[in-house]
Order: sequence, then structure tokens, then C-alpha cells
Amino acid sequence: MKPRLASYKFKFKKSTDGVTWGRDTVIHCESWPEYTEFRPERCLFEHRSQPLLPRRLFFRRVAQSAAMAAAVIVVSLIIGMTGYHALEGLTWIDSFLNAAMLLGGMGPVKNPVTFAGKVFAGTYALYCGLVVILVAGVLLAPVLHRLLHRLHLEGGHS
Repeated sequence: MKPRLASYKFKFKKSTDGVTWGRDTVIHCESWPEYTEFRPERCLFEHRSQPLLPRRLFFRRVAQSAAMAAAVIVVSLIIGMTGYHALEGLTWIDSFLNAAMLLGGMGPVKNPVTFAGKVFAGTYALYCGLVVILVAGVLLAPVLHRLLHRLHLEGGHS
């Protein structure tokens, strides 16, 4: 069975000559030449020599990025809630509040009192700062790639 993405069927071909997206589009995926069927999820983004992705597939790509970002946020909240609950003895709702405030960049609501809680809070705060940068990158990557790809196509460069 051939993989389906929206209503498009993709076939693999080892050439980069001009192609367009369509029902039986032939495109090239340099990243994974050993596959006989092209699957867009195997190539993170289309190559600059390929045409712009249709809107429907682009919105699917944005939704996948948003789902990945949401998953990272949920896992980070669970880590923070568990740490505050176990090390500081906070209730689950207070643990959620502290973890969410740190993840959102606001800082903790209740300052930790135990040594382990203080170490956890400091480590978790550093982790949250990196998560914010990661999530911003994951959310912005498809949009910025499409913008740069469109500008490249309009410029007429190959």
C-alpha cells in the first residue's frame, strides 16, 4: 500500500529536474535516497530546488510542529509538578502553579524551603529557559522555512 498524505501520492525519482506538486508528483528527497516511496515526514523540509508545499500540507506541518511543542510543554509540566510535589510537599495544584509559572517565565509563586527543593527549583528554572527557546524554534521553523523558500523561488535562484 502506498503512503498517503492528504490527497497526494508521491513517487521517488533520482533526479532534481523541474517538478510540481500534484496527484502523482515525482519529487526527489536527497536525505533518504534508499526509500522507493517519497514520504514527506522523512525529509524535514523540501529542498530549495523543489516547489513550494501546498497550503494544506503546510498547515499539516504547522499542526505537527504545534503538537510536538505541546508534548514538550506537557512533559515539562509533569516533571516540574512531580519535583515540587515530591521535594517540597506542595499539593498537586500548587505544584502545577509553580511549574507553570516557571515554564512561562514568571518565576515561582511559593519559594522552596528545603535544600533539595531549592536545587530542584534552580535546575528546573534553567531547564524551563531552554524549553522556551526550543518550543519557539519548533513553532517558528515551518513558517520561517516557508517564507525563505518562497523568497528563494521568487528570486529565481536555483
